Amino acid sequence: MHREKSVATMTGLGWLFLNILAYAGVVIMFISAIAREDIAMLIVSLVGLVANIAVTVGFFVVNPNEAAVILLFGEYRGTCKTNGFRWGNPFFTKRKISLKARNLNGERLKVNDKSGNPIEIAAVVVWQVDNTAQAMFDVDDYYDYVSTQSESAVRHLASRYAYDGGDDHGITLRGATDEVNENLQKELQERLSRAGVEVIEARLSHLAYAPEIAHAMLQRQQASAVVAARRKIVDGAVGMVEMALGELSEKQIVELPADQKAQLVSNLLVVLCSEHAAQPVVNTGATR
Repeated sequence: MHREKSVATMTGLGWLFLNILAYAGVVIMFISAIAREDIAMLIVSLVGLVANIAVTVGFFVVNPNEAAVILLFGEYRGTCKTNGFRWGNPFFTKRKISLKARNLNGERLKVNDKSGNPIEIAAVVVWQVDNTAQAMFDVDDYYDYVSTQSESAVRHLASRYAYDGGDDHGITLRGATDEVNENLQKELQERLSRAGVEVIEARLSHLAYAPEIAHAMLQRQQASAVVAARRKIVDGAVGMVEMALGELSEKQIVELPADQKAQLVSNLLVVLCSEHAAQPVVNTGATR
């Protein structure tokens, strides 16, 4: 892996001023050589012109949040991150690379979760180049590398966890969003470190069952919700019946035989667990 290092460059303003004066001197010398028909002076002026053009080639600009990777005859010499108008060796080759944070809005992928259910999943990744040497030389195209590895990481993440907790699966994609996003960012950082990329943030932007099973899974979720609600109602009803029997016995309001207690419990459970309001029946005694 290439290690990023700094390269020495100079401010271009001073060199620009000297370059302009040199161009003016070369023009004056060229005109004078023609007027005097001095071949030696003409050759010197042409050599000076070539030298000034070479100096001009050394000028380059580094914008904010940008870096220039410097090569000399194919050898990496360093990276210039100093913003502004700069000047370096005319034989330097400068390759600009952006250091700005970028968004990668991943496409929706159809994969199988840990339980084998087909789901649709997508992620948003915020990243930036941290090591310009690795980004430029250790991978063929660092932007394409980020895109491909992000898709691979999302697919791997989906296969590690179940979509939801219909069964006891522990961490799920839908139920532990923060932990899943943290694991996704960690895995992406491991994959993209080779390209000199820092992952600032990674999170799931879309998560759903595939259309072919979405309706069935919705029914299962609704059934699970109904069962959970019924269980809560029954637990509460049993507690209230227990409390009622305890209060009657403790305060000695009425002594009930076992068969009447059973009838009382049955009536209370029907009233408390029913979805409809109770219809009381008033006993007015026997009719003649």
